Amino acid sequence: MKRRPHKIVSVVLLVVLIAGMGMACRIQSLESRNKRWAENTETAGKILTESGKKEAQKQTDGTENDAAAQNAKRVFGDEPAELYARSAVLMDADSGRVLFGKDADVVRPMASTTKIMTCILALEYLREHPDQTIEVSDQAASQPKVHLGMQKGEVFYIKDLLYSLMLESHNDAAVMIAETIGGSVEEFASLMNEKAAAIGCTDTHFVTPNGLDASDAGGDHHTTAADLARIMRYCVWISPKAAQFLAVTQTRSYTFWDLEKKNMFNCYNHNALLDQMDGAVSGKTGFTAKAGYCYTGALERDGKRLIVSLLACGWPSHKNYKWADAAKLLNYGLESYMYRDVLDHSWNPGQIEVADGVYDGMLQVKSSARLTLTSPALDPARSLPALLKETEIPEKDIFLPELLKAPVKKGEKVGSVTYSIDGILLAEYPVYAAETIEKIDYGWCMEKVAERLFCHSSV
Repeated sequence: MKRRPHKIVSVVLLVVLIAGMGMACRIQSLESRNKRWAENTETAGKILTESGKKEAQKQTDGTENDAAAQNAKRVFGDEPAELYARSAVLMDADSGRVLFGKDADVVRPMASTTKIMTCILALEYLREHPDQTIEVSDQAASQPKVHLGMQKGEVFYIKDLLYSLMLESHNDAAVMIAETIGGSVEEFASLMNEKAAAIGCTDTHFVTPNGLDASDAGGDHHTTAADLARIMRYCVWISPKAAQFLAVTQTRSYTFWDLEKKNMFNCYNHNALLDQMDGAVSGKTGFTAKAGYCYTGALERDGKRLIVSLLACGWPSHKNYKWADAAKLLNYGLESYMYRDVLDHSWNPGQIEVADGVYDGMLQVKSSARLTLTSPALDPARSLPALLKETEIPEKDIFLPELLKAPVKKGEKVGSVTYSIDGILLAEYPVYAAETIEKIDYGWCMEKVAERLFCHSSV
């Protein structure tokens, strides 16, 4: 049979052509699908679009130095790698440990997330003044939007205005509360700063009770993502009025009147995370032209308590960036961290030398007592659960002296053992003397000498 090379070549070319057309169609299909996927997930925050990057790049608050700007994308932790927020924190509310941070300690304005501090101070004030009323002042009535629209001379209960403050973020309600509790906005700001310091905030300064941008002798109104998370943690789970804070911030709608029943006001909750995520328990939004969109929220699920805080999380028209970032961080915490018992059940403090302490046995030239130690950490029923990644191992530090001096009484604290991670103390257990060791005295020495003489005479 005669070969026809040209026909074989034609067939091969035809096959290659068909395969190429198929591959081109496949690529076009993938590109089309990816385009639709990107469009559908932009609002949900699955990817950071170029327009979002450009918008974030355009905005500046004028307060960051060059070093902070260079670190704007710095993060620690494995995931998530990309967030819209310039500063963000995910915190374990039980320990106060920052699980994830992006420029967590960079100073930024925080807009109406300020109002969580105003609210908790008001709730703690109401413990002794449950039915406190307030009359609208000129300053309160003149506050810019967002506001309740109250008129000078109207009278309200503080407990009603808390819903105006937290559900609708009304600026006039914040000023009225501040004037009543502090005597003035300035004095109330001092109370806010005192509370921030007591909570453990390291770089927060309050000037206004509503978060509107302002400055005073202490500097600009500002916080950090880490400090904002600390404040939220206090409000939701530490304050003696935490339950009331949760009740206010979880309320979906609230209606109230002024004291004379002339005007009725309706408030609606704008914390979308309450509906978007199972376990969301509280939150507060904020926005100013300088701060951008801000948010702090709390979630409790699967035995975990998490706090999220976001600063400078986009500017108009990117109002939904904060919901995408909040969900991404909270899901990261839920998926990447688990509670583990980190107590070292094999540890035993053993014994310690006690100088000049009485001891058993014959009198010797050089000898000392040995003290047996005990600790609550030795209880086999005890555990120390800590929220950790699978690869994380807490540090255990033992603080015991090399030598004690007699006398030592049973139950006396002689040291401690601590467990910590990332500089956060998880637990500290005292170490006690398990017995009493008296100090050597003349009578004990004479007794030992007599014992030694008796032994020699017996021999």
